[in-house]
Amino acid sequence: MLQCVILAGGIGIRLRPLTEETPKALLPVRGRPFADWQLRLLAEQGVERVLYSIGYRGEMIREFVGDGERWGLEVGYVDEGDELRGTGGALRLALDEGALEEAFFVLSGDSYLPAELRPIESAWEETELPALMTVFRNEDQWDRSNAIYQDGQVVLFDKDRPPDRADEMHWIDYGLSALSCEVIAERVPPDAGVTDLADLMRELSREGKLAGFEVSERFYEAGSREGLRELEQYLASADQ
Repeated sequence: MLQCVILAGGIGIRLRPLTEETPKALLPVRGRPFADWQLRLLAEQGVERVLYSIGYRGEMIREFVGDGERWGLEVGYVDEGDELRGTGGALRLALDEGALEEAFFVLSGDSYLPAELRPIESAWEETELPALMTVFRNEDQWDRSNAIYQDGQVVLFDKDRPPDRADEMHWIDYGLSALSCEVIAERVPPDAGVTDLADLMRELSREGKLAGFEVSERFYEAGSREGLRELEQYLASADQ
């Protein structure tokens, strides 16, 4: 399966003061650090290689996760240090350090995504486009919908929801994408400074270069207090 890049460098402003001493990835969820839940799920889905992009209190993540052996994973690290570069900049750093494979999955360090990865990987292998975004038909239920999806392609992804297209935005970015390292090399300059991956995905969608894959099970996240509560409820029900 594709390498999986986990973007876990953020400072977790929405969860302050919980994240003043602890990175989001290690906040407790049902008595275990969130990273444990996330890595267990990825391993169960067939992931073998994980690359953590760390920054804020990254040494704590490195100490807890280690080499990933306890989950049956190979885990490597790219460290932004104190100068966070944004999600796009973090991927550029990983590319410059030779840590990115030719193609890879990418997700946030606070995302818990129950969708099966094998069909997504198969869809990615069949497309000739430089990136693929998973989407969920959201209808503004869990957050503001931000994507238009048609026939296996994300026609438009835009978090700003342009007024002339907002009524068509029934889908939301599910939180997992697949990209080629080539698109990072071409679209994110080494000296770009702070760069948001969402801006790159918006550009690709507008150019007709963003494949899509629709998933049917909702996403969960540990990046907000409400998200943490919903995730704990989901995990509790899954154990029953």
